[in-house]
Amino acid sequence: MLSVRALCTEYPAAHGPSVKAVREVSFEVPQGNLFTLLGPSGCGKTTTLRSIAGLEKPTSGEIAVGGRVVYSSDRKVFVAPNRRNFGMVFQSYAIWPHMTVFENVAFPLEVGGRKAGRTQIREKVERVLAAVALEEFIDREATRLSGGQQQRLALARALVMEPQLLLLDEPMSNLDAKLRERMRFELKRLQRELRLTTVYVTHDQAEALALSHAIAVMNEGRIVQVGTPREIYERPCNRFVADFVGATNFVAGTVAGTDGEEGHYRVGTDLGELRAWSGETLAAREQVTLSVRPEDVELSEARPEGANVREGLVEAKVFLGDSVHFQVKVGGRTLLASVHPSLRTPIGNPIFLRIDPEKCVAIRG
Repeated sequence: MLSVRALCTEYPAAHGPSVKAVREVSFEVPQGNLFTLLGPSGCGKTTTLRSIAGLEKPTSGEIAVGGRVVYSSDRKVFVAPNRRNFGMVFQSYAIWPHMTVFENVAFPLEVGGRKAGRTQIREKVERVLAAVALEEFIDREATRLSGGQQQRLALARALVMEPQLLLLDEPMSNLDAKLRERMRFELKRLQRELRLTTVYVTHDQAEALALSHAIAVMNEGRIVQVGTPREIYERPCNRFVADFVGATNFVAGTVAGTDGEEGHYRVGTDLGELRAWSGETLAAREQVTLSVRPEDVELSEARPEGANVREGLVEAKVFLGDSVHFQVKVGGRTLLASVHPSLRTPIGNPIFLRIDPEKCVAIRG
């Protein structure tokens, strides 16, 4: 439904060469899917979103929605933002403080190119406020809403125009942690019930994993990996993705050889030889980095069966309610493990750890 092809966006610099904010970015978003652009500040994700919206004019590339080209450098096409029929929610919400909830949502219908009658406007506003559970606040001043309600109001204002594409730029960054978690469920419900094709920008890995059908991880203006949330988290393609999306343990190693099954290797490390998985074909003596998520480091006081078993000492631990984080010293290295609170091994005691070879991901370099 949304197709972005070889998109490049540059900004002129006061001194020296221009700044290349977006470099050869390409992706597709199927109808009804939520696609997230994830990455650190300055990686180009917001510039990509604003280029799709028409708020930035790219240097080159092509953007099409539903087969309709809204930007093409080759064809000299640039459709103005107000003619693209896209809804956008900004980080600041941009709520009109002097208007009521009804007036905020009705505003796009009253000033748009396809002006509707009063009855039709009322019906549309009431329908979209019901969808975001704000119908009882229809006559309230917008400034008297809570942060979460203002976020939903901004969403309602974007939805009332029945946009072909919904663009969300870090819409939950101003909410506190608990409200942000609740709003994730609300947004996911709305997006799936209304089958809104959505592009979502965030630097919050948990948000991206919770909401998305697919994620594009960006760094330095480029997309470095595209995949489902599970693929991005469990099968990172490089060290940057593994490090940025969640916590992980890194162990440097050298490939000793294959391990019988396709994609499985024996890797020499300072923890001894470990069995690992890789999505790439690796050669003997190639340098790799093993990435192991803390929840995939299994701990037990009795020696377990299977591969990748090591003995260590509990160096430190932190109780987090639903889990306990253990720091386990194995030889000269400390590994982080996240386990169930039922494990209560004291600090200084010996403990065994096991890493499933499928969860031990070998990354080049």
